[in-house]
Amino acid sequence: MNEILFFGKNSHPKLIENKPYEITKPIQFKFENENENENENQIKQISSGYNSTIFLFKNGKAIEYLSQNDSKQNTSKIQIENIQKVSVGDWNEGILTIEGKVFAKGYDINPNNPKEFTNISSLIEDKNDRIIQDVVSGDRSVYLLTSNQNAYGIGSNNFGQLGFDSKTLKKAEKPILMMKNVSKIFSGNSSYSVFLLNSNQELFGCGRNISSQFGLGESIKETKIDKLTQIQNIPKGKIIDIQSGFDFSIMLIEDENENPKRKLYSCGFYEYNGLGKNEYTYEFTEIKSSLFENDDNIIDFSVGNQHTLVLTSKSKLIGFGNNSYGQLGTGDMNFEKIPFQIELPKLRFNENISNYHISCGEFNSFLYYSPSSFSNLEEDLIKLFRRKEFCDISFKTENGEIIEAHKLILKYRLNQNQNQIEKLQEIISKKSIKESNQIFEMIYSNNFNINPKLYSEIKEIINSNEKIEETIKRIYLNENENENEKDFIIERKEKQYKFPKLILIMRSELYRGMFLSVTDDTSNKVTDYSELSNKSFQIFEYWIYSNQIKDEIEITQEIINELERGIDYFQLNQTNPNLFHLLINKFNNQNQNQNQNQNQNQN
Repeated sequence: MNEILFFGKNSHPKLIENKPYEITKPIQFKFENENENENENQIKQISSGYNSTIFLFKNGKAIEYLSQNDSKQNTSKIQIENIQKVSVGDWNEGILTIEGKVFAKGYDINPNNPKEFTNISSLIEDKNDRIIQDVVSGDRSVYLLTSNQNAYGIGSNNFGQLGFDSKTLKKAEKPILMMKNVSKIFSGNSSYSVFLLNSNQELFGCGRNISSQFGLGESIKETKIDKLTQIQNIPKGKIIDIQSGFDFSIMLIEDENENPKRKLYSCGFYEYNGLGKNEYTYEFTEIKSSLFENDDNIIDFSVGNQHTLVLTSKSKLIGFGNNSYGQLGTGDMNFEKIPFQIELPKLRFNENISNYHISCGEFNSFLYYSPSSFSNLEEDLIKLFRRKEFCDISFKTENGEIIEAHKLILKYRLNQNQNQIEKLQEIISKKSIKESNQIFEMIYSNNFNINPKLYSEIKEIINSNEKIEETIKRIYLNENENENEKDFIIERKEKQYKFPKLILIMRSELYRGMFLSVTDDTSNKVTDYSELSNKSFQIFEYWIYSNQIKDEIEITQEIINELERGIDYFQLNQTNPNLFHLLINKFNNQNQNQNQNQNQNQN
């Protein structure tokens, strides 16, 4: 059952009937339609802005609470299926589906029809860039991250938040390319700023800088950053998240040297803002408080227009910033410039605090329970099928769309014959993107909800071998009662790491079936990696998914020996020595570079 706590501004839209406009203490939130509270509709995400709040359920459906000034009723179901993420800005909304499409609405997105969702991903000029993996909304702009790791922006550019001179480009009516080689996009529902992180952990930003919310230093006086600018002197560690309010930014960093320890850093204007400090800060500096104890860690955080909430592993809810509508949940409307612990009512699932999440709207806040579980199989499959780095065959449809696919799975489901793949490729090349996706869904998920005429064209090339069909059903349709059948699980030091079997099966062609033999084991657990160090395990995990070794990873002889011992369980060093070739080559190159540097220093 859902558990949602709400506090703050209860208007525009009105979220709880028969309650005041300012709710200063967390209270239980219930939907107008009680049927939405059923277990099958568990909350997955809440996103809130000035004009609307969207509740996304785990079944991929969503409902929207609209501004009271809207001519529609207060609550409406969003008529988009298979939603995997929602992102609401103050003046726009973005919705990402599991098929990799983004629908958005708002005056800056579609001024002619601002209240209706538009498929903005289809407006990207490069057709090969229309599969989207993430959507992030700012105040009046929407940002897209494609499966090819390219960042696009659409909407207002009044502060240069699309990375172009605001004098020459006021607004983009279709997505424009901002930057390539992007791994993450960060913004905020009330923010006119955006941060882009590349694969080398280099951070760039553009947009409103009136209050130094980019952390560029006191010497930078520009109120607008019209082009993407690299942000120097950021804290050491892995950037987990960045969220911006109207006049400030909060960064979450994971310090791997502290087991790992997550820390919050902030910069910008401190007065009335969720900065966590009592001084103007021109660069990202740590938010220090006795509330963040050494053995306590940050589970989640969220930023509104001028306030911040933080949830820790010791079940503490901490807030700071503007509290003019009770959005800090302190019981009053007094501002809190430095971190302050918020008293919570007894939570139903208190022992599983890691399953709770925070979502701050412009002037309101939510704390909600979203239990971790396997997403539905169809969602897992489609997500993986759309990730280009995991695909090894491409199909081009009649309308020019490129569909990436997996040759190994096609071989299993077809007659294991290259000619059959070529026949399928020929058929798909003449079909629309909708028909092509129907074919792939049937092949990958065994879902025969397909046009009969279309099925008649391809049924002759589909493999009817009973043994293979049983394997396909067991692995892809998860007919076993054990939910863990969806994933291959490695247990290490009382933690479980899950690898989607689909990728392991796909890669098993390289491993000569070694992983397939493992997936036949009903336990689906391997404990031989229990003693691998974190760095060795991360190397192995990254290699499994990408067949590469990260450039920034330093290789030691101990790591090589450790991995060779552990992976010998699968005999991968004999069947496919690629990992060890990569490791040893990097190790040799690394040592060679070190020797060259030493010689240069001596000279």
